[in-house]
Amino acid sequence: MSLVTTTEMFKKAYDGGYAVGAFNVNNMEIVQGITEAAGELNSPVILQVSKGARAYANHTYLVKLVEAAVEENPQIPIALHLDHGDTFELCKSCIDGGFTSVMIDASSKSFEENIELTKQVVEYAHANGVVVEAELGTLAGIEDEVVVEAGHEAYTRPEEVEEFVDRTGCDSLAIAIGTSHGAYKFTAAQCTILVPPPLRFDVLEEVTKRLPGFPIVLHGSSSVPQEFVKMVNQYGGNMPDAVGIPEEQLRQAAKLAVCKINIDSDIRLAMTGNIRKYFAEHPDHFDPRQYLKPARQAVKDMVAHKIVNVLGSDGKA
Repeated sequence: MSLVTTTEMFKKAYDGGYAVGAFNVNNMEIVQGITEAAGELNSPVILQVSKGARAYANHTYLVKLVEAAVEENPQIPIALHLDHGDTFELCKSCIDGGFTSVMIDASSKSFEENIELTKQVVEYAHANGVVVEAELGTLAGIEDEVVVEAGHEAYTRPEEVEEFVDRTGCDSLAIAIGTSHGAYKFTAAQCTILVPPPLRFDVLEEVTKRLPGFPIVLHGSSSVPQEFVKMVNQYGGNMPDAVGIPEEQLRQAAKLAVCKINIDSDIRLAMTGNIRKYFAEHPDHFDPRQYLKPARQAVKDMVAHKIVNVLGSDGKA
């Protein structure tokens, strides 16, 4: 099987009441851990590459790693997606370079400017057989080069979504209903004993009514498992008050119109915690294969958990 677009994935997910996991990749171990879990659970999966990841690992290396994962897991559909593309030029480079899906994030711009840039990307992408994710509303937090300070986020306005989708022709829409980028998603004032405020399901439900059958995307949806926060801190880290989105809320969203859920920080936490633990227990070891092996297994275990308990996509390939 070759790389696929998300079109058929999302149609099946919408009809089946589950979501497809979108996981950011930066190196070989992350790609292997994600796709081994998805392959064993017979789940579709989206491998995402951010602007920062392309700068870190190089576009060509990342594409070849993903192509290798496709060859190793021919039984499952895998899409290669640009996460948070911020310019037409970046999206075009990824489209020309083998990606099957791109996101153009112009959510920080005015409504009209967002439409104009998104439409430009859609026209080029569709002419080349690639699908486009757009965004309305802004999430607080930090993800690579996407930085929105707390207090400057904005929920998606449901009354705008129909016009936006009609005028741009985008294939899926990321909306803001209370998720947040990064591991530090909420201020202490927003939480009660590390419990974040609930997601705005009223916004999601209104968007769904206005866009029946249309795939919705959630960014900033890592749950920041506290066992890995504790592991990082236990072995020399310093991560106070890292709080994520409760998994039961994400599962509820997946049963509605949300067809794609982005999960990033949980993987990084699991990797980092296990690497810190390994070095603490084996201070004389220095071979990267030694400490990256348990890190890769941690990624695989985390993704498997998300597929079964959050996304509900196991057995849906």
